[in-house]
Amino acid sequence: MDQLHNVTDAFTMVHPITLTKGINATVWDDNDRRYIDFVGGIGVLNFGHCHPHIVSAIVTQAQSLIHYAYNAAAHAPYQTFMPRLCQLVPIEGELAGMLTNCGAEATENAIKIARMATGRTGVIAFDGGFHGRTLAAVNLNGKVAPYKRGLGPLAGGVYHIPFPSPDNDISDQQAIDALDRLFAVETDVNNIGAIIAEPVQGEGGFQIMSATFARYLRDFCNEHSILLIMDEIQSGYGRTGTPFAFTHLDIEPDMVLLGKSIAGGLPLGAVVGKASVMNGRPKGSLGGTYSGNPVACAAANATLDIMQKEEVWQSAKHYAKTIEETVTAWQQENISPWLHGLTGVGAMRGIELRHPMHGTHPIIMTHVLKHAREHGLLLMPSGKYRHIIRLLPPLTIEPETLTAGLDILKEVLMALPDELPET
Repeated sequence: MDQLHNVTDAFTMVHPITLTKGINATVWDDNDRRYIDFVGGIGVLNFGHCHPHIVSAIVTQAQSLIHYAYNAAAHAPYQTFMPRLCQLVPIEGELAGMLTNCGAEATENAIKIARMATGRTGVIAFDGGFHGRTLAAVNLNGKVAPYKRGLGPLAGGVYHIPFPSPDNDISDQQAIDALDRLFAVETDVNNIGAIIAEPVQGEGGFQIMSATFARYLRDFCNEHSILLIMDEIQSGYGRTGTPFAFTHLDIEPDMVLLGKSIAGGLPLGAVVGKASVMNGRPKGSLGGTYSGNPVACAAANATLDIMQKEEVWQSAKHYAKTIEETVTAWQQENISPWLHGLTGVGAMRGIELRHPMHGTHPIIMTHVLKHAREHGLLLMPSGKYRHIIRLLPPLTIEPETLTAGLDILKEVLMALPDELPET
């Protein structure tokens, strides 16, 4: 797609199309061509495009109060939403939170809160992690290109260790050894205020953290008075088939970061944590002009209403079961040597493309994205080598639409070449 309308060319556009409308798991472009959407705005639309309950809440709120900065005066949508959100988050004890404009801003504020609460500046993050593109958040990302390229030196005090997962070749012991080495070689453990992790990595390839390592990490943080932050920006709000992915790990964090699907497509993020951590910070140190905008809060309240409906979770279970059974059947049929298997958990699954002889190759994902789009299916890549298809259709996708999308994907995978083209 040519650069249009004075938009910076620093964007990478996965699909060279212009969308004009969407309903649940279906979108249309400016040529009125229909696509099944397995991207969902990169995990923003867990409950579909233009859910009528969310649209109604947006319209109603926009007719009464479009904006007021919560730092200047309170408004009802914020005051209604925050107690409901804290009640939803499964962390024992009293909780408190704040709203932000997006997930990256939630990350930034969580790091500020951790510094103020602990008096320490160091943060440990994980290889393959993604926490945002703003300047402090980008340093937490476990990948240089493209996020840190050209930025020069970033703020110090950020350390990375391997991410152990049943979906990769990193063991618990390798991660523990890296943690031990960090404190033997790089920094004193008493300099570390927080450890931040995605319970299921999004950009990293839909890899779930090892549950045994997660429990080790929780105990380690308790022992050294370090705050454990779970980034649920992509994995939360039902993406794994449960409201929060960290429950799969049998731990409780000190803070949770939210964004993406929290408001059904409107810009909103949140930091929720133990009241002992969130409260007592300097007055005026947290907040923002648009953070917790009334219309976004109204959409967020409507999203919580949807999450109370049992049919949503039944739909998520059907979706997860269909994905697992379908990909397993493809493997048994041996439809393509590139089909390696599934990553992730529940309804947050990736399809790994890895040839037994050739390994991974970027041209394969380019082929998959292009040919799927040409046949009416939008997909999104992830993983270290962009070799994992991350499946992000709404949890409310109609069964027949899900089947149709998977049928397209199967045909695309069957058409992949057994051998790599000569270059």
